[in-house]
Amino acid sequence: MLAATLALVFLAASCSRDSKAAPTKQEVQLDPNVFETDHPELFKTAKVQTRQMPTVLNTNGTVSPDVNRTIHVTSLGGGRVAELRVKLGDAVKKGQTLLIISSPDLAAAFADYQKAVADEQLSKRALDRAQLLYDKGAIAEKDLQAAQDIEQKAMVDVRTTEQKVRVLGGDPAHPSSMLDLRAPISGTIVEQNVAGYEGVKSLDNTPNLFTIADLSQVWVVCDVFENALGDVHVGDPAEIRMNAFPERVLKGSVTDISRVLDPATRTAKVRIVLKNGDGQLRPGMFAVATFRSRKTRLSLVVPSTAVMRLHDKDWVFRREGNNRYRRVEVLVSGATLDGMQEVRTGVNPEEEIVQNALDFSTAVAEKKD
Repeated sequence: MLAATLALVFLAASCSRDSKAAPTKQEVQLDPNVFETDHPELFKTAKVQTRQMPTVLNTNGTVSPDVNRTIHVTSLGGGRVAELRVKLGDAVKKGQTLLIISSPDLAAAFADYQKAVADEQLSKRALDRAQLLYDKGAIAEKDLQAAQDIEQKAMVDVRTTEQKVRVLGGDPAHPSSMLDLRAPISGTIVEQNVAGYEGVKSLDNTPNLFTIADLSQVWVVCDVFENALGDVHVGDPAEIRMNAFPERVLKGSVTDISRVLDPATRTAKVRIVLKNGDGQLRPGMFAVATFRSRKTRLSLVVPSTAVMRLHDKDWVFRREGNNRYRRVEVLVSGATLDGMQEVRTGVNPEEEIVQNALDFSTAVAEKKD
């Protein structure tokens, strides 16, 4: 019985060792980026090509008024606003009244002008009498010359005071203390620093009352980092995409590159001029500018149809066997005129990719379903 018991213990231990040594079956992990198809002949492939491409640079920018078409409107005469006829954002015509100011400065200018006119009339009569007396020999020539001098000085005073009235915005033929501030150009009011019944100070200590900009032509000003300035040149073409109108692509060219670098951001201002006949480009709008430099570099290109946008990323399907394909994330940039897409990363030259990524993705998705 002892021998039988030992035999049973030895057999149990042997079975335990055998069960621990037996390998377990590994669980199969499926790669979600690998796809197989039973009919690879239905999906044409194309090889990744190399091509000399212009250097492409994407930068952010904003729309701003053309400085050459922008005027700050000020009043040379102080006073109080009696009537405000326009407001921020209004379109105005050249010569249109913007506001009316009750101006003591203009009233004083009219008073000086009227006094000068009265003095000139008196001196003119005195000169006429002196001329008559001189012709009859009743006065000496020096007395006539004195009367002529007084008349000439009076005429100078009239012209000076008249010019002051006109500069302040008054009409010498219609004396009034009400000053009409008029628009010097046609455009849009893009800044307003005055309200009704406010006081308007003298020119040396007041901001401009209005800023009028002709928005038929605007600037897109972009910030380009110093390490990319070598890829941007005056005259290079640029494509502008607005956040407000993502479906529109506006064409322009670089017109100026700032000679000064911002020490805080290490960027320089790059200016692009755009026509804005329809007025849809408004100052302050955000834009993305794509510059295509004259300098070229060797780049990888694939058919545009081979790139699929999914989950805010770009993908291509690379062939890895007769019926096996791998979905690869790529970084793309500009497109060419012949329907090719530049690829920065994700693929290598001569690799085969599916020519129509959308059709392939749809087909493999239906197979899984």
